[in-house]
Amino acid sequence: MAHYFSERPGASSRPGVVDLVLPDLHLRLETDRGVFSPERIDLGTRVLLETVPPPPAEGDLLDLGCGYGPIALTMASRAPEATVWAVDVNRRSVELTERNARAAGLYKVRAMHADEVPDDVTFDAIWSNPAIRIGKPALHEMLTRWLTRLAPGGVAYLVVQKHLGSDSLQRWLGEQGWQASREASRAAYRILRVKR
Repeated sequence: MAHYFSERPGASSRPGVVDLVLPDLHLRLETDRGVFSPERIDLGTRVLLETVPPPPAEGDLLDLGCGYGPIALTMASRAPEATVWAVDVNRRSVELTERNARAAGLYKVRAMHADEVPDDVTFDAIWSNPAIRIGKPALHEMLTRWLTRLAPGGVAYLVVQKHLGSDSLQRWLGEQGWQASREASRAAYRILRVKR
Protein backbone atom coordinates (compact mmCIF):
# COMPACT_ATOMS: atom_id res chain seq x y z
CA MET A 1 0.00 0.00 0.00
CA ALA A 2 3.04 2.27 0.36
CA HIS A 3 2.79 3.54 -3.21
CA TYR A 4 -0.95 3.81 -3.82
CA PHE A 5 -0.43 7.56 -4.09
CA SER A 6 2.07 7.19 -6.96
CA GLU A 7 0.90 8.16 -10.42
CA ARG A 8 1.91 4.80 -11.90
CA PRO A 9 2.06 2.17 -9.15
CA GLY A 10 4.95 -0.26 -9.39
CA ALA A 11 2.93 -3.24 -8.14
CA SER A 12 2.05 -5.68 -10.89
CA SER A 13 -1.63 -6.01 -11.65
CA ARG A 14 -3.65 -8.57 -9.68
CA PRO A 15 -7.34 -7.78 -10.23
CA GLY A 16 -9.86 -8.47 -7.51
CA VAL A 17 -13.41 -7.65 -6.49
CA VAL A 18 -14.88 -6.23 -3.28
CA ASP A 19 -18.48 -5.66 -2.26
CA LEU A 20 -19.58 -2.34 -0.83
CA VAL A 21 -22.67 -3.03 1.25
CA LEU A 22 -24.41 -0.08 2.90
CA PRO A 23 -28.00 0.20 4.19
CA ASP A 24 -29.04 1.97 0.96
CA LEU A 25 -26.61 0.49 -1.54
CA HIS A 26 -24.82 -2.66 -2.70
CA LEU A 27 -22.06 -2.33 -5.28
CA ARG A 28 -19.56 -4.87 -6.58
CA LEU A 29 -16.31 -3.04 -7.34
CA GLU A 30 -13.26 -4.07 -9.35
CA THR A 31 -9.98 -3.51 -7.51
CA ASP A 32 -6.31 -4.16 -8.21
CA ARG A 33 -2.94 -4.11 -6.51
CA GLY A 34 -1.28 -0.71 -6.32
CA VAL A 35 -4.44 1.13 -5.23
CA PHE A 36 -5.68 1.99 -1.74
CA SER A 37 -7.19 -0.93 0.23
CA PRO A 38 -7.66 -3.34 -2.71
CA GLU A 39 -8.83 -6.32 -0.64
CA ARG A 40 -11.72 -4.73 1.29
CA ILE A 41 -13.52 -1.46 1.85
CA ASP A 42 -11.29 0.48 4.24
CA LEU A 43 -12.87 0.97 7.67
CA GLY A 44 -12.37 4.75 7.51
CA THR A 45 -14.18 4.88 4.16
CA ARG A 46 -17.02 2.81 5.62
CA VAL A 47 -17.29 5.12 8.65
CA LEU A 48 -17.45 8.13 6.32
CA LEU A 49 -20.14 6.59 4.09
CA GLU A 50 -22.26 5.46 7.05
CA THR A 51 -21.97 8.76 8.95
CA VAL A 52 -22.13 11.82 6.71
CA PRO A 53 -25.42 13.42 5.69
CA PRO A 54 -26.58 12.94 2.08
CA PRO A 55 -24.70 15.01 -0.50
CA PRO A 56 -26.42 17.93 -2.25
CA ALA A 57 -28.96 16.61 -4.76
CA GLU A 58 -27.33 18.45 -7.67
CA GLY A 59 -24.27 20.48 -8.56
CA ASP A 60 -20.64 19.40 -8.57
CA LEU A 61 -19.37 17.00 -5.91
CA LEU A 62 -15.78 15.86 -5.34
CA ASP A 63 -14.31 12.58 -4.16
CA LEU A 64 -10.71 13.56 -3.40
CA GLY A 65 -8.44 10.52 -3.67
CA CYS A 66 -11.03 8.25 -5.24
CA GLY A 67 -9.14 4.94 -5.21
CA TYR A 68 -11.34 2.44 -7.07
CA GLY A 69 -14.43 4.54 -6.40
CA PRO A 70 -16.44 3.53 -3.31
CA ILE A 71 -16.94 7.14 -2.17
CA ALA A 72 -17.59 8.58 -5.65
CA LEU A 73 -20.08 5.86 -6.55
CA THR A 74 -21.89 6.25 -3.24
CA MET A 75 -22.18 10.02 -3.81
CA ALA A 76 -23.45 9.42 -7.35
CA SER A 77 -26.00 6.84 -6.14
CA ARG A 78 -27.30 9.15 -3.43
CA ALA A 79 -27.36 12.25 -5.67
CA PRO A 80 -28.10 11.01 -9.21
CA GLU A 81 -28.61 14.54 -10.62
CA ALA A 82 -25.19 15.73 -9.40
CA THR A 83 -21.91 15.49 -11.28
CA VAL A 84 -19.35 13.61 -9.20
CA TRP A 85 -15.70 14.37 -9.91
CA ALA A 86 -13.60 11.39 -8.82
CA VAL A 87 -9.96 12.46 -8.71
CA ASP A 88 -6.73 10.72 -7.85
CA VAL A 89 -3.08 10.95 -8.82
CA ASN A 90 -2.98 7.16 -9.30
CA ARG A 91 -3.85 6.35 -12.94
CA ARG A 92 -4.83 2.77 -12.07
CA SER A 93 -7.31 4.10 -9.50
CA VAL A 94 -8.85 6.48 -12.03
CA GLU A 95 -9.29 3.67 -14.58
CA LEU A 96 -10.91 1.41 -11.99
CA THR A 97 -13.31 4.13 -10.83
CA GLU A 98 -14.31 4.80 -14.42
CA ARG A 99 -15.00 1.10 -15.06
CA ASN A 100 -16.87 0.67 -11.77
CA ALA A 101 -19.06 3.71 -12.45
CA ARG A 102 -19.97 2.41 -15.92
CA ALA A 103 -20.72 -1.07 -14.57
CA ALA A 104 -23.04 0.48 -11.96
CA GLY A 105 -24.79 2.68 -14.56
CA LEU A 106 -23.58 5.85 -12.83
CA TYR A 107 -22.85 7.99 -15.88
CA LYS A 108 -22.42 11.32 -14.08
CA VAL A 109 -19.16 10.20 -12.45
CA ARG A 110 -16.15 11.88 -14.05
CA ALA A 111 -13.02 9.96 -13.08
CA MET A 112 -9.76 11.74 -13.87
CA HIS A 113 -6.25 12.59 -12.76
CA ALA A 114 -6.23 15.42 -10.23
CA ASP A 115 -4.45 17.74 -12.68
CA GLU A 116 -7.16 17.32 -15.35
CA VAL A 117 -10.06 18.91 -13.45
CA PRO A 118 -10.97 22.25 -15.10
CA ASP A 119 -9.86 25.20 -13.00
CA ASP A 120 -13.29 26.86 -13.04
CA VAL A 121 -15.16 23.96 -11.36
CA THR A 122 -16.16 24.54 -7.73
CA PHE A 123 -17.67 21.93 -5.46
CA ASP A 124 -20.85 21.90 -3.41
CA ALA A 125 -19.46 19.02 -1.34
CA ILE A 126 -16.14 17.23 -0.92
CA TRP A 127 -15.91 13.78 0.63
CA SER A 128 -12.47 12.30 1.22
CA ASN A 129 -10.47 9.65 2.97
CA PRO A 130 -7.28 11.65 2.33
CA ALA A 131 -3.89 10.03 1.81
CA ILE A 132 -2.49 10.86 5.25
CA ARG A 133 0.62 8.76 4.61
CA ILE A 134 1.92 11.16 1.95
CA GLY A 135 3.21 13.28 4.84
CA LYS A 136 2.04 16.54 6.37
CA PRO A 137 3.50 19.01 3.83
CA ALA A 138 2.00 17.17 0.85
CA LEU A 139 -1.29 16.58 2.70
CA HIS A 140 -1.57 20.26 3.63
CA GLU A 141 -0.80 21.30 0.06
CA MET A 142 -3.42 18.90 -1.32
CA LEU A 143 -6.13 20.00 1.12
CA THR A 144 -5.39 23.69 0.53
CA ARG A 145 -5.63 23.15 -3.23
CA TRP A 146 -9.04 21.49 -3.10
CA LEU A 147 -10.74 23.08 -0.09
CA THR A 148 -10.30 26.51 -1.68
CA ARG A 149 -12.54 25.21 -4.47
CA LEU A 150 -15.54 24.72 -2.20
CA ALA A 151 -18.47 26.71 -3.54
CA PRO A 152 -20.14 29.22 -1.20
CA GLY A 153 -22.04 27.16 1.35
CA GLY A 154 -20.14 24.01 0.36
CA VAL A 155 -18.99 21.53 2.99
CA ALA A 156 -16.16 19.00 3.06
CA TYR A 157 -16.16 15.81 5.10
CA LEU A 158 -12.80 14.19 5.77
CA VAL A 159 -12.26 10.89 7.59
CA VAL A 160 -8.98 10.62 9.47
CA GLN A 161 -7.79 8.01 11.93
CA LYS A 162 -7.22 9.41 15.41
CA HIS A 163 -3.77 7.79 15.66
CA LEU A 164 -2.75 9.26 12.29
CA GLY A 165 -3.31 12.85 13.36
CA SER A 166 -7.00 13.75 13.06
CA ASP A 167 -6.85 16.15 16.00
CA SER A 168 -3.71 17.93 14.75
CA LEU A 169 -5.23 18.15 11.26
CA GLN A 170 -8.36 19.73 12.73
CA ARG A 171 -6.20 22.29 14.54
CA TRP A 172 -4.20 23.02 11.38
CA LEU A 173 -7.40 23.57 9.37
CA GLY A 174 -8.59 26.05 11.99
CA GLU A 175 -5.26 27.88 11.86
CA GLN A 176 -5.71 28.23 8.08
CA GLY A 177 -9.06 29.97 8.58
CA TRP A 178 -11.39 27.02 7.97
CA GLN A 179 -14.28 26.14 10.24
CA ALA A 180 -13.29 22.59 11.17
CA SER A 181 -15.39 20.60 13.61
CA ARG A 182 -15.63 16.97 14.58
CA GLU A 183 -18.85 15.65 13.08
CA ALA A 184 -18.53 12.12 14.47
CA SER A 185 -16.10 9.64 15.97
CA ARG A 186 -16.23 5.87 15.57
CA ALA A 187 -13.75 2.98 15.68
CA ALA A 188 -10.78 5.37 16.19
CA TYR A 189 -11.80 7.44 13.15
CA ARG A 190 -12.87 11.07 13.20
CA ILE A 191 -15.14 12.68 10.63
CA LEU A 192 -14.08 16.31 10.22
CA ARG A 193 -16.57 18.79 8.78
CA VAL A 194 -14.85 21.69 7.03
CA LYS A 195 -16.42 24.96 5.84
CA ARG A 196 -15.12 28.35 4.78
